[in-house]
Amino acid sequence: METSVIVEKVDYFLIEEFEVEADDIAPDANLKETLDLDSLDYVDLVVAIEATFGVKLVGDDFVGVESFKDFYDLIERKVNI
Repeated sequence: METSVIVEKVDYFLIEEFEVEADDIAPDANLKETLDLDSLDYVDLVVAIEATFGVKLVGDDFVGVESFKDFYDLIERKVNI
């Protein structure tokens, strides 16, 4: 799956399901600060990723994920294994 498709799908569900303002989503923006997610929101995020891409993420997968770009890269690695 191409990076542009992953970015488009992730941004779509962040805007639609997590009510993130589209203008707040930028590759270098801090993911955690921008989304302001609590632990239950992270569970919802993992479920959304699994439903959208058919891959499972676990807590350790998020180590080192700070920006949206890091998040897109993580999903791309998981999808393209």
